[in-house]
Amino acid sequence: MSDRAPVLVGVAQYVGRETDPTAAPDPLSLMADVATRAAYDSGVGQSLFAQVDTFFQIPLAYWNPVNGAGLTAQRLGIDRRARVQNTGGGGEMGVLAANHLASEIMTGRTEVAVMTGGQIWKTAERAKAAGVELNWPTGGDPASTDDRFALTTKPMVSDLEERHRLTRPIQAYPLFENALRAAQGMTLTEHAQRLGQMMTEFTTVAAANPYAWFPTERSAEELSTPTPENRMIGFPYTKYLNAVLNTDQAGAYVMTSVAKAQELGIPQDRWVYWWGGHNAAEEAWFASTRPNFAECPSLKDSSVGALDQAGVGVDDIAMFDFYSCFPVAVRMACAMLGIDELDPRPFTVTGGLPYAGGPGSAYNMNSIAAMVERLRDDDSSIGMVTGNGFFLTKHAAAVLSNRPKQGGWDRPDGPPPSAAMDTAPAVPDESATGRGRIEAYTVMHNRDGQPSMAYICGRLDNNGSEGRRFLANTPEDPDLLRNLLACEAVGRTGDVRYNAPTGRCIFTPA
Repeated sequence: MSDRAPVLVGVAQYVGRETDPTAAPDPLSLMADVATRAAYDSGVGQSLFAQVDTFFQIPLAYWNPVNGAGLTAQRLGIDRRARVQNTGGGGEMGVLAANHLASEIMTGRTEVAVMTGGQIWKTAERAKAAGVELNWPTGGDPASTDDRFALTTKPMVSDLEERHRLTRPIQAYPLFENALRAAQGMTLTEHAQRLGQMMTEFTTVAAANPYAWFPTERSAEELSTPTPENRMIGFPYTKYLNAVLNTDQAGAYVMTSVAKAQELGIPQDRWVYWWGGHNAAEEAWFASTRPNFAECPSLKDSSVGALDQAGVGVDDIAMFDFYSCFPVAVRMACAMLGIDELDPRPFTVTGGLPYAGGPGSAYNMNSIAAMVERLRDDDSSIGMVTGNGFFLTKHAAAVLSNRPKQGGWDRPDGPPPSAAMDTAPAVPDESATGRGRIEAYTVMHNRDGQPSMAYICGRLDNNGSEGRRFLANTPEDPDLLRNLLACEAVGRTGDVRYNAPTGRCIFTPA
């Protein structure tokens, strides 16, 4: 066992159920609390903070101090000479940071690291609705914008997507879901049944999770059947199949080297070893430029790269926590790794974002903490945690175990290449006109559960061959939208016309 092997030695989670926004903890108190509880979970307690040389914090929505990480580090008594940074955003951030910190520990640049993140989104919304002003802490020493860890400089959506109003996860993820369904040859009925069948297992885990936002077990039929309480949002996703982000949740973890854990007297029953990790992002960054909506090469690269560094195969993993903002994130992970969607192994240790909750960019703070707790109870198991940012855009994966990894920790030159996937971005024709064929689509619904508009991604017909990509909306015709919902629309043809005043293309199915 290497003295420089990275180990997670302390974790903590929080879920807030206070309905009075003035009684809920402020963001600074919350971040300090979960970090402190993670320190006590290690068996060391608050004295651990005197040893911390690296402190990262995921920014919280609605809280805009000059330097939130700096405020938390100061509250905890972390030395001013420590590396203290606010991270960038994205649902992969917790795993990405763990991989980075593990590398820093292996090379000796870090000895003790603490990572925190969360949201008090629900409290902020309640305060706004009640007209209550929350006097949350401000200030902090100014932080350089040049050294923010994993700060993403690329925008989440393109100008073309903005013009077509394709800007939100609830609009983009159904595009991938419908394309994957069509590629797998499922009927609409079979697909709805599969979504319910797969995600009901997530609700079972959430129901047993004391930190879950919705600890309620639901049947497959209840999840996939539209009702007034479970309205359709972006076809094929009902409300119960969408991530819930406006939660009050948080988490923290402590990482050290084996040598430092021994020096601090941290009991070995607290240790969970980081075996390997990898991060990757789509070359086709924007959703509308993906060459194939039924594939995600960067998701495969991150997971296979993590397995490769860990020296294990996917069959060696006993439990997963696949990032699960929408079912397609889980189904795509299965497709890219060659796992049966009904594999008996757990795909979540929390209950997933729709049921356990997904506090903004900080869901992995909960999934890593939950995985550590599960692995501590099983000294023979290996677990994998994944993260996903933006629209299946950027990914991170890590392999963890309660037992030491055999062999060295040298990082490989890179993950094995994906199997013959064309990752070159498709370039949309921004003023597309002519005959086109649907590659991916979704129909959005209003709050009454009625279809309101559609998004179409497709290819123009180039004299009988596949031509340039187009992004379009459809006419706001209820009968046309209901027709798109009635049967498989991937592969369907129609006419594309460019509307110059709006800068949008309109697709009318044949």
